[in-house]
Amino acid sequence: MLRHRSAQHSTIPTRLLYSSRTLDDVIYKSELDSLARGDGQLEVAFTFTRQAPAGWTGYRRRIDSAMLREVIEALGGTVHTYVCGPTLLVEAVANALVQMGMPPHHIRTERFGPTESEKAQQCTMSRT
Repeated sequence: MLRHRSAQHSTIPTRLLYSSRTLDDVIYKSELDSLARGDGQLEVAFTFTRQAPAGWTGYRRRIDSAMLREVIEALGGTVHTYVCGPTLLVEAVANALVQMGMPPHHIRTERFGPTESEKAQQCTMSRT
């Protein structure tokens, strides 16, 4: 999405909040940094849930309402979000956004990994 945004020379203020366990788990880190350096309307924020890099002064926790509020408020106006990740993360973030007052039709999601019902089936199947 950010590659397309860059190719279109978009000037729409955009923020990416990227959660990972460690810096080594960040996919395309150098490309994301390069895109952000070359675009004054794009900001990439990272949060590390297990181990932050030495000297890190950014977020060091799972995504929560306070973090979402900080990232979103800087955009001002009407905000549209795209949430992608494991099912539990996507559901938690989408629910937090709705609880913050974001209209559900402004939230797009993409999940990967098993759903809760699939996990229950896997657990049931492993018991037999």
